[in-house]
Amino acid sequence: MSDLGSEELEEEGENDLGEYEGERNEAGERHGHGRARLPNGDTYEGQYENGQRHGQGTYKFRSGARYIGEYNKNKKHGQGIFIYPDGSRYEGEWADDQRHGHGTYYYVNNDTYTGEWLAHQRHGQGTYLYAETGSKYVGSWVHGQQDGAAELVHLNHRYQGKFLSKNPVGPGKYVFDVGCEQHGEYRLTDVERGEEEEEEETLISVVPKWKAIKITELALWTPSLPQEQPPTVGAVPEEPPAAEGMAEVLEEAQGFGDFSDLEGDFLKPGEEDVTMSDSHEYRPDEFRYDPLDNSARPCGGRQGLHCCWPCPCPPPPAQ
Repeated sequence: MSDLGSEELEEEGENDLGEYEGERNEAGERHGHGRARLPNGDTYEGQYENGQRHGQGTYKFRSGARYIGEYNKNKKHGQGIFIYPDGSRYEGEWADDQRHGHGTYYYVNNDTYTGEWLAHQRHGQGTYLYAETGSKYVGSWVHGQQDGAAELVHLNHRYQGKFLSKNPVGPGKYVFDVGCEQHGEYRLTDVERGEEEEEEETLISVVPKWKAIKITELALWTPSLPQEQPPTVGAVPEEPPAAEGMAEVLEEAQGFGDFSDLEGDFLKPGEEDVTMSDSHEYRPDEFRYDPLDNSARPCGGRQGLHCCWPCPCPPPPAQ
């Protein structure tokens, strides 16, 4: 994927003076604000320093391209906008006459890239938006190519994984808006060629092929232990820390998770401590909902249709 219209146009050298109207220093050099028409037909209007373009200025090429931005000793350096002859443009940082730093490139096909640049190339973290489909690549770039960890976002799903030379490779997953994830990996395979193509001496090209491994549900919520609150005067005696913390987590979760891996029951203060099994390993198939038979649950259906089953709610206090 190459930059459309990214070939840099050569500006007139400092020794090709041409016609000039503007301020000068004591040595007679162009210094301050001025306007120049160069022998090749280009024009420049802006700041000079000791005979060189330095500071803010506008350079117009005879081809129709133009640069509006900062200069440093005759070179584009700092913030600037370059409009190319084909209509594409770059807005962002420059260094030593090259796109370098952070900037946005607007392509003639309405695609855009916003991110980091190095020596005229997309390099670092950046987002490329495909105007025709609305998809976008968000991730790492190396010397103009999609390379490294990234996310390819589509209309109703996205792919998360690693890219190499703009192709997905290795383990990754597709995340669908309907609420599931498909895990798998991309393997590079040779392109199938016909008999006529095989007779010709051509370079062998490879294409990534997706191999699905498993499908899981999305993680809807990750519980976290609440912060310990200072005791208040006249407050009811607190439960043991483990039981209190777990009860609050279950109340906040409101049945989003399956806590069947907890050892023991939720007891009253002074009874056994509640502990969690350290050997339990989360499995997506444990994450299930049962909207039926609310009356059979200890909570009496107080948690609504989203309560999980088996129900982890503590039994109601005795009357």
